[in-house]
Amino acid sequence: MKKLILLLLSSIVLILLGIAVGSVRIPFGEILSSFSLKTLKIAFSDPNSLQGNTYIVLQIRLPRVLLAYFVGVSLASAGTASQALFKNPLADPYIIGISGGAAVGASIAALYFPHYMSFFALLGALLAVFTVYRIAKVNGHIPVDTLLLAGIALGFFTSALTSYLLYVGRESIHNVIFWLMGTFNGAMWKEVRVVMLSSVLGTLFLFLSWKELNLLLLGEESISIGLDINLYRKLIIGVISLLTSFAVATSGIIGFVGLISPHAMRLVFGPNHKRLLPASALFGGSLMVFADLIARSLLSPTEVPVGIITALFGAPFFIYLLMKKKRGELLG
Repeated sequence: MKKLILLLLSSIVLILLGIAVGSVRIPFGEILSSFSLKTLKIAFSDPNSLQGNTYIVLQIRLPRVLLAYFVGVSLASAGTASQALFKNPLADPYIIGISGGAAVGASIAALYFPHYMSFFALLGALLAVFTVYRIAKVNGHIPVDTLLLAGIALGFFTSALTSYLLYVGRESIHNVIFWLMGTFNGAMWKEVRVVMLSSVLGTLFLFLSWKELNLLLLGEESISIGLDINLYRKLIIGVISLLTSFAVATSGIIGFVGLISPHAMRLVFGPNHKRLLPASALFGGSLMVFADLIARSLLSPTEVPVGIITALFGAPFFIYLLMKKKRGELLG
């Protein structure tokens, strides 16, 4: 419990740091004063009337930091569930084709419907999951091996399709290229509300199902213990899809957070999902805020796409996992 409280406090500190640091440094005192009841009433009734650092805090920095945090929570929770579903610590939320479908949707929108890129990314992600699900389904059952292979196959197809769209629309596709690298730039409160809702509800469902997630690791043996494994796999696939799709639609494709968070927390909290799930969610949110902070500060005043930062840290960690798996130190 003490470790979870420490993670929660770390999240709060990083959120405050994310608000304070940027092209304009804002003292913590001014940040705290921005959350007074009087200021918040003005922010809700007439946000454009806010001035100076108060406007920066409540209308620019806070929505960006909160969006980053809840995207991190979503990806980490979905990654934890994915690793239980596939019984493999190297699984991540994008393994069933979500990122590829979102990329195709965003590319189509950039060419023909530039103001609806997030919507088309969400639509593409959900369509990809549905396609993978239909391919993998066998007599009402969903074998995880078939699901994995279907996701990989669709990933290759969507990658080729995205490349083609980027090629034919190279004169007007610059927005989607930046989106593909992952960014929280220009975050708005409506996006924060959507991702926050999906993140909280999805993570809460997974947390309340921690016993079932533990049983999933047993595979077919869990049937004898009373778990309808086929039904629960469908539920888990649905929750993973929604968590990841909404995260990707608002911020682009940000890799490795869903892989690193659950594995790192498994080393600290063990494999029991009662502790692993909330720990991964808190760590994923903090990790994303930290990565975004580096992305904003590294080449200030310009901004590095946050997906580049997570990949720079995540790729070596992924190689480390592969080496451990090669030595037989990881299960699955």
